[in-house]
Amino acid sequence: MKILILNGPNLNLLGKREPAIYGNLTFDQFFESLKKKYADVELYYYQSNIEGEIINKLHEVGFSFDGVILNAGAYTHTSIAIGDAIKGIETPVIEVHISNVYAREEFRHVSYIAPNAKGIIAGFGMQSYELALESFI
Repeated sequence: MKILILNGPNLNLLGKREPAIYGNLTFDQFFESLKKKYADVELYYYQSNIEGEIINKLHEVGFSFDGVILNAGAYTHTSIAIGDAIKGIETPVIEVHISNVYAREEFRHVSYIAPNAKGIIAGFGMQSYELALESFI
């Protein structure tokens, strides 16, 4: 099984950025623990702050991977193009968020990804990624 974890803008700052919301763990540290725990799954990770690169990565894996776990960050609430890219591929995508976006600012309550995603997991910290991974297994 091949799964891509795809992170969007500002998620490269995990461990430094707003630790009260996002915690102190870097994503690389978390990803290493996931790879150990799920050694039988081919896990890949990609992060970009650039919308077009996220779309290109979805196109690249969207017909050959078994799943994509996508935290598009703020693009979740602004990018019709990422939503369209998900609609255009065969690989199922699960939208994840570290924080409970519905308990935050109102603009975060709208997702352009959700209508095309297999499901949404939000508010469980980094465990949101693991819950998404479990749903593919």
